[in-house]
Amino acid sequence: MKNREEVRNTLNTVFMLLALIGVVLYFAIPAHHVIGLVVVGVALVVKIAEFFIRFMF
Repeated sequence: MKNREEVRNTLNTVFMLLALIGVVLYFAIPAHHVIGLVVVGVALVVKIAEFFIRFMF
């Protein structure tokens, strides 16, 4: 049980960092918004994985 919580907390931390980095990249590099969107997309995949761990196991 504790191990699952540690994984969830780690995934949440990774999600928040990737989301923040993605938003910064999106606005810092206006000519290449795709880079920021890709990073935010990866963050969403991490969040979905955390969601499944929370509700499925």
